[in-house]
Amino acid sequence: MSEQAKLQKAIEHVLNSVQGQGAEADVIASGSNSFSLKANKGELDEYKVTSGQVIGVRVIKDQRVATSYSESLEPASLDLMIKNALESARFAKVDEHQQISCLNSKISTDMDEIHQPDSVSVDEKIALALSLEQGVVNKPFEPSSPYNGYGESESQLLIANTQGSFCEHKERSFSCYAYTLLEKDGKQSMDGASSCGRSFSELKPQFCIDHGYDLANDLLEGEPVATGSYSVIFEVDALSSLLGAFGLCFSGVGAMKGVNPWREKLGQQVASPLFSITDKAYVEGGMNICAFDSEGYAARDNQLIEKGQLQTLLHNSHTAKSLEAENTASASRGAKSSLDVAPRHKVIAVGSSSHAEVTGGEYLELVDLAGVHSGADAISGDFSFGASGFLCRDGKRVQPVRGITVAGNFYKMLNEIDAMGSVLETSQSRNFYAPVIRFSRLSIGGK
Repeated sequence: MSEQAKLQKAIEHVLNSVQGQGAEADVIASGSNSFSLKANKGELDEYKVTSGQVIGVRVIKDQRVATSYSESLEPASLDLMIKNALESARFAKVDEHQQISCLNSKISTDMDEIHQPDSVSVDEKIALALSLEQGVVNKPFEPSSPYNGYGESESQLLIANTQGSFCEHKERSFSCYAYTLLEKDGKQSMDGASSCGRSFSELKPQFCIDHGYDLANDLLEGEPVATGSYSVIFEVDALSSLLGAFGLCFSGVGAMKGVNPWREKLGQQVASPLFSITDKAYVEGGMNICAFDSEGYAARDNQLIEKGQLQTLLHNSHTAKSLEAENTASASRGAKSSLDVAPRHKVIAVGSSSHAEVTGGEYLELVDLAGVHSGADAISGDFSFGASGFLCRDGKRVQPVRGITVAGNFYKMLNEIDAMGSVLETSQSRNFYAPVIRFSRLSIGGK
């Protein structure tokens, strides 16, 4: 019996058993096979092949909800999982907004783009893994590569419920990364880069080697700038990290719990009129493509902010019913987790400013942020964390900068945008897209 057939059989067992006990449920079942390699001192340090499967159930009985999961598909294990979920539900609080509401959804992510065949030999993959470390150590000044690796994964996802829904998804992904550690004249610097794709041929190992080395080398002599207020541009991956730390502002779950600071700002101005952001279900080459959300609803694009005005939050069926809002098909749940919401691909709309206009005069370009999540308060918007980058003038880097602290308020910062570039850039993870954005002033703690 194939892996998918085993998962389907387990799902049918769970749904039939739950219905027989007077409850509703949705089930998430997933299976994956992964392969990873790491190099150390010219030899393979890790050769790991893993596979696994897991099934999770969310039961609702008498308006009470609970979840449970099993890593075994044996009937006895599935029965124990169901029993644990139903018993836990007895002690949950009554919530009239909890329901299995996705009716008869039959969606398959039928895209060759995200599940391409792989005919590359293991020897070629080993050669790539070894080349990542070797490419770094062959650079000037005798650098080392303490972190490097190659990985691939093939996975499938099945979602079904007692309302007749059954959705399936398959994907394959590849990735590699390399970090450079440089030590020279008592100074030390480390940086890296990653590359991912849907086929082995999409990977850019040379980019990982060169980008990490060049940044580590360029920042090695970096020093703090004078403490003060600076105009700032965040490199696209740094900007992605920053926005990710404040994802609560788009969360319907956060609004339902009363902790989302934008919960009562729909239709209001929350950012500069220059700023628009959309959560897109599909972006060509995106790494979060799936035709349905974790409840089985068809994935869709959601305009979060348009010209500075908040248009919607991200909702699943529970938050939508609780807040009397439209379900944005943004449900997020793994087999081992409870129902939440999550974006797919965040896309910030381009502006009309040329690169020369965005980068005119003096500003700080921040390329690395340290301790972003620990240094950010998503409710108040205040943040303070370490950063490194470059002092720039008219688009040219004039001084490497390290050992500084960048601080401000995220929600205020979104209203203080000087310019938006006209070219869309892509994060290394391929789930965040933004033009160059110049923020007018942030506090920099330096010397």
